[in-house]
Amino acid sequence: MAELRTLKKAMIEISGNISTAVQDINDAQVDQLVELLVNGLKSNRRIFVIGAGRSGLVVRAFAMRLMHLGFEVFVVGETITPAVTEKDILIAISGSGRTKLVVESSRIAKTNVGTVLVVITSYPDSPLAQLADLVVEIRGRTKIMEQNDYIQRQIKGEHSPLTPLGTLFESTVSAFLDGLISELMEKTGKDEKYLAERHAVIE
Repeated sequence: MAELRTLKKAMIEISGNISTAVQDINDAQVDQLVELLVNGLKSNRRIFVIGAGRSGLVVRAFAMRLMHLGFEVFVVGETITPAVTEKDILIAISGSGRTKLVVESSRIAKTNVGTVLVVITSYPDSPLAQLADLVVEIRGRTKIMEQNDYIQRQIKGEHSPLTPLGTLFESTVSAFLDGLISELMEKTGKDEKYLAERHAVIE
C-alpha cells in the first residue's frame, strides 16, 4: 500500500484537529459570545476585529460575514477604521495570545478606552486572554515556538513542516467562526437571501 503523500497527511491532521476541537468547545463561552453579539446587533453596537498574519485573514472573512448579517464592523489596521469607543466590542484572535501587535492594541482598547474585549485563543492564561472580558478557547497549537510573536517568527524565518504551528489554530478558528455565523443567523432570523442582498456587487 502506497504511503500517503504529505498533502493528504496534512489535511488529515488539520481535519482531525477540527473534529477534536468541536468536542472541546466550551458551550458556556459560546453562549456568552452569541448573547453579546445578538444584543450588540439589536443595540447597534459596532464590532471591531483584530488578528495578525493568517489570523488577520481569518478575521477579515469573519468581518465580511458579520457585515452580511447587518453588523457595523471594522477591521483594526485598515485606513478607514474609525476610533474605537467604550460602546464598541473588540474581538481579538491570536492562537498564542502573545502576538505583540494584537496584545498591545487590545490593551489600549480595553484599558484606555473601556471597550468590551472578546479574545479567541488556544491559551486562556496568555497575556491577551488576561485582558479579556470573555475568552473563547479554541484548540490549536500544541506547543509554542521558541519565538512566539508572529511578526518576529516571520522575520527570522521560523516555520514547521506539515502543519506549521499557526495552521491548526487558524483552520480550526475559521471553522468555528463559520459555525458561529450559522448560529447567529438562526438567533437573528436571517437567511441566505438576507446575506446575499448585502453581498458586494462590485468586486
